[in-house]
Amino acid sequence: YINRNPRSRFDPARNELVSRSLESAQQCLFNQDYGTAFVHYLLVLNLAPVLKDFESFRFTLFKWADELDSLGRIQDLFDCYEQALELFPTDEVIINSMGEHLFRMGFRDEAAGHFHKALKLKPDYPEAKENFYRVANWLVERWHFLMLNDRRRNHKYQQAIQKAVEGGCNTVLDIGTGTGILGMCAKKAGAAEVYACELSKTMYELACEVVTANGMNGRIKILHMKSLEMEVPKDIPKRVSLVVTETVDAGLFGEGIIESLIHAWNHLLLPPQSTQDPSRPPSQAGRVIPAGATVFGMAVQCLEIRRHHRLCVSEIGGLATAAAGELHSPVSCSSEDDSTEPYTTERLSRLPGGYTPLTEPFNALDIDFNNVQELEGLCSREVSRVRLPVTGEGLLDALAVWFQLHLDQQSSLSTGPKEDTCWEQAIYPVQTPHNFPLRPGDELIVEISCRDAYLRLCSVAVARDGREFRLDDCPSGNPNPSLNAEAELCSALACLGTEQSSGPRDYTMLECAEMALLNNQPYHDSFRRALAKLITNLKDARSVQGPSQGQGLEVMPLTDPPSGPMDPGPDPFYVLDVSEGFSVLSLMAASQGQVKAYSSVEKTQHQAVLRRLARANGVPEEALEFWLNQVEDEQAVLQRPSREKLWSAIILDCVETCGLVRQKLMEKATLARCLLEDGGQIFPERIVLYGMLVESDTLLLESAVQGQEPTLGFNIAPFINQFTVPVHVFLDLSTLQCRHLSDSVELFILDLMNTNANYTNRDVKVQASASGRVTAVPFWYQIHLNEEISLSTFNQDSHWKQAAVVLHQPLAVREGDWVRLAVTLQKSSISISASIEEEAGETGTVDSVRVR
Repeated sequence: YINRNPRSRFDPARNELVSRSLESAQQCLFNQDYGTAFVHYLLVLNLAPVLKDFESFRFTLFKWADELDSLGRIQDLFDCYEQALELFPTDEVIINSMGEHLFRMGFRDEAAGHFHKALKLKPDYPEAKENFYRVANWLVERWHFLMLNDRRRNHKYQQAIQKAVEGGCNTVLDIGTGTGILGMCAKKAGAAEVYACELSKTMYELACEVVTANGMNGRIKILHMKSLEMEVPKDIPKRVSLVVTETVDAGLFGEGIIESLIHAWNHLLLPPQSTQDPSRPPSQAGRVIPAGATVFGMAVQCLEIRRHHRLCVSEIGGLATAAAGELHSPVSCSSEDDSTEPYTTERLSRLPGGYTPLTEPFNALDIDFNNVQELEGLCSREVSRVRLPVTGEGLLDALAVWFQLHLDQQSSLSTGPKEDTCWEQAIYPVQTPHNFPLRPGDELIVEISCRDAYLRLCSVAVARDGREFRLDDCPSGNPNPSLNAEAELCSALACLGTEQSSGPRDYTMLECAEMALLNNQPYHDSFRRALAKLITNLKDARSVQGPSQGQGLEVMPLTDPPSGPMDPGPDPFYVLDVSEGFSVLSLMAASQGQVKAYSSVEKTQHQAVLRRLARANGVPEEALEFWLNQVEDEQAVLQRPSREKLWSAIILDCVETCGLVRQKLMEKATLARCLLEDGGQIFPERIVLYGMLVESDTLLLESAVQGQEPTLGFNIAPFINQFTVPVHVFLDLSTLQCRHLSDSVELFILDLMNTNANYTNRDVKVQASASGRVTAVPFWYQIHLNEEISLSTFNQDSHWKQAAVVLHQPLAVREGDWVRLAVTLQKSSISISASIEEEAGETGTVDSVRVR
């Protein structure tokens, strides 16, 4: 240690303390005593600021923070970060790391602030940029952009607000103000007093900026709070004459509009206009925009919905599925489980394969938001039954629901599937364990309720030939009955009971993406063939080597030995499946014979399903093991088997369902390669990224507010567009509204088996096949399990969605032009920048974005 501070040069005691503390810190670090090492480093850095560039401090901080996190000592964790930031106030790595801890603990607003600060300090810091994009999706959901770009919706709200204000409603409260656009409409219309509330800290701050930028600072009072917590005169001086809100979701009530309006009528709004006293002026009466809504529904057949919500196949990768029991998604209108969502959302017009209406649209519910007695009585309403004449032939997969929002007596907005709207539709999937075919002449019986202020619609029975059959009483049968076979129709009916169900059904819930994965037969068939080929090759290699030249080590399981001995045969092949969520790949491997498979499935209920499948398919109990329940270290999932036994195969989950490469994939692949026996394999062995050039106004509208015209002239775009995420996920390219401006091209290769084959940069030239504006580069993957077998994430059976890089500035191209895409890999994050070569030889470069 050399002290460069002349004033402390002659302080030998101080120098001795620094030297000893530094030595103690290093020794503690060597012994993995990170807490004590951190204390010593704090002392050293406080006494000797010249050592502030000491990298070991960062390492110690992060290790100690992880340890505190695992122990649940959250306050101590943040105290350590605060102490570190006093020493390193502009260290973007520490700031970003603290943001990651905040995000994991649910403090998204605070995390966003740290990520944003780290980016300001280092704009090209990839980890902070990726984290900020991830948080931006949470803080400012993508529907904000679509809604603000929906000029028709904005204009209709503006008209209704202006009419109400000009009619005498001069005090206004905007509940859930978002960017503040409705409150600004009221102020522009001439309202004397305008108040707004917003619960999200990010949206509250955004609204304050927007209001100031539009010259209304001080003229609109914005409160960072929930409307249910507002009081008069504590928060607003008196009751208001008009409440405006759009706190509605695709299922109308899912954002709590009923509860907030009941509270508003009881505490914040003037009493409604009375028919008994019509002389009372509007300024002394309360009203709400929207005034009410009408909910519509329709029964549909849709394969895309079906395969995301219930099991549609009788075998998976050679395994019979009957023993799995009833499996379905966590979306249920049933009253048995309040933890499940009653509906999901889809844009019906964009579903791959489309949908078939089985009934005409029907009126499910009418609600008057200006009638507080009706609002208060909504949840206690009796369950109503609707009998729907079946008009089309098909399998009953779901009820699709939308609504008409009545802004006032003259103006309304529809969220229907045939409307050009920013809204999706609510989907109530049928969760019975069988496919039930409907035909014209049947009547579908639907129950409608509003328990827990959620709109719930449930298909409960079918009436045919004078008899009523409950849908939830039929045992699982043929998953794909022929609609043309009268015998199968009769058989399906015959298995239905006419009595009420005797009790709650026994079922296992899987996520929608996990259900779609189970229904992806090409995926599992490909893995079965690839695994079989690998095991065969390894068996052949062992037979050539002979017993004395085999692995030569005692076979030991990774966890405690099973209660019974393993089949005393040849040494087994060890297969590890570290797929995310529910996976049957380990069971498929175990069914190959002479395989000891380890599964990453953690939930007890899901493990029970795999055990049932194993027994039913003749897989020995000791051939399948679950061992990750207690693993906390992310790297430990790939640990070496005990007694130095190596893996024959490691199955990595490489692509997220949303269409992105999983984080730290290449790092995991590097570790996995070191743990393979000779001839062993990582599945998949490589991934090829493909993409194309497209022109899509839809993607632009979903990514950023397009100027001031759609937002009624208000200056909103520059503020909300700070939260633009350039990579769009969960896309269905087969139904995306776009023009293809090029053929598909290979963009990049990730080789998981051969580290020498990888590269970090690649330039790809793409020729425009048509003239237009390149607004996005959609991409997908060809997943190669081995040299002969591969899977595409872009086909009709795929459980994966696709993703796209959206260019901030579209590129104008002519047919025959060449566009250069620069693709870069860094820590499993792929970034793409695009440029076009102009006639004069100049190159214009646009966005560089990461696609993880």
